[in-house]
Amino acid sequence: MNASRRTALFSVAASAALALSLTACQSGEGAKSEGAAPVGKGTASASTPAGGTSAGNDTGAGAGTAVATTHKTGSGSSGANKGTATPLCRAQDVKVSSQRQDGPPYTHIILTARNTSNHRCEMAGFPHIQFIEGHRQDVPSVTKSKPAAPTVLNPGDPAFALVKLSDGGVDEDNEVVNAFQLILQGDSTVIAVNSSAGGGIAVDLPKALTGYWTTELRNGADDF
Repeated sequence: MNASRRTALFSVAASAALALSLTACQSGEGAKSEGAAPVGKGTASASTPAGGTSAGNDTGAGAGTAVATTHKTGSGSSGANKGTATPLCRAQDVKVSSQRQDGPPYTHIILTARNTSNHRCEMAGFPHIQFIEGHRQDVPSVTKSKPAAPTVLNPGDPAFALVKLSDGGVDEDNEVVNAFQLILQGDSTVIAVNSSAGGGIAVDLPKALTGYWTTELRNGADDF
């Protein structure tokens, strides 16, 4: 009996030990499997950022190039020209007056156009003058009086134009003019100019000439 009991107990103990061994083995494999999974995950995770980094670099480089191109286009010469373009002076930007020059005989007058606006503007070309109402032909301009650089006025600055009235002789065709009109290049607004001071100006229409607008009161090219 005792031998049988000891045999039975040994068998039970052996079975229990085997069961514990199997359990331990299974637990170890499970831990190993779980340990492999994080490694696998870690590898996959490392692979993804690596791939992501490559894709990100390509995308980032492409985006950076596009932005640089856009910026370059925006700051190119075309944009700079637009930003620095000077508008033409219009009738509402200037005040025009006249005064006799030299004489007697008074053969010339000086037109002064002062920029009364709060911005820069360009006095382009020459004044388009009509001395006599209903006389549709503008006074011809003198090409040699054209300045080399644009006549740009800051607020408060004047521009000048020399205008020939006659040759200075007494001519029955001379007409006394107390007021006349002109328009600026690029503007259709009529500007009335008072010339009544000193009894008006005597104009010989076939001899009349006008110079271009300049920033100088007079220069050698305006002697006509």
